[in-house]
Amino acid sequence: MSSVPGTSAPLAFITGASSGIGQALALRCARAGYRLALVARRSEELQAWVDAQGWDAQRCRVYRADVADIDGIVQAGLSCLEQQGVPEVVVANAGISIGMDTTEREDLAVMARTFATNNTGMAATFHPFVADMRARGSGRLVGIASVAAIRGLPGHGAYCASKAAVVAYCESLRGELRGSGVRVVTLLPGYVDTPLTRENRYAMPFLLSPEVFADRAFAAIEAGSSYRVIPWQMGMVAKLLRLLPNAWFDRLLAGRARKHRQGQGKPAS
Repeated sequence: MSSVPGTSAPLAFITGASSGIGQALALRCARAGYRLALVARRSEELQAWVDAQGWDAQRCRVYRADVADIDGIVQAGLSCLEQQGVPEVVVANAGISIGMDTTEREDLAVMARTFATNNTGMAATFHPFVADMRARGSGRLVGIASVAAIRGLPGHGAYCASKAAVVAYCESLRGELRGSGVRVVTLLPGYVDTPLTRENRYAMPFLLSPEVFADRAFAAIEAGSSYRVIPWQMGMVAKLLRLLPNAWFDRLLAGRARKHRQGQGKPAS
């Protein structure tokens, strides 16, 4: 592909593109010749980063939206369709991770916010594009889950549950789109060095840089893989934990440091 893509080049629509995995995926897609439609709440910060790459409006457009606001993210998708066309790849990457304690009343709102962002926000991200992708007969809808989906961790109830829901939702959507030419790709990152993980108070085995993760994720997206844990070693660990009897699993995690609750440490989003 050309290093300066024209309007016929494939388009990637990526949420949560102002930092971390989303930004690394944007760079990887650009390197492969994709045009970009990038979405973030912090759109000014994202636009400054885009400008620093030297990308003009033909190569990349920035859309401001909070995926937890259904109307806002749907409108961003509709604007992308109008201004740039139908994407080849849509990456629902935006997500939040906040610790919770069910005994605390205010943490119920944390759980609601987590699901609004990580789950409803994902469906709302995909929504504007599904019909056009199906009509075209091609495309990839990429849901970013987590290895935390595989087994629940103490203090991580909202995050683990939301990411397990991402896996189930993408599986359902994959079945709905079977035979249409539209692929649903579920990616489960292990630990990636991003603002989302830097406040973690526990060991993070097999930690990847965002760039290494993006390379592996891009390969999975291009291949149309239905389900991929990155790195594979973390997938093996998670599967082994899944096989442990509950009593052994609970004993293994007893005393493990928990994720910061709302107001503790820096916000992870």
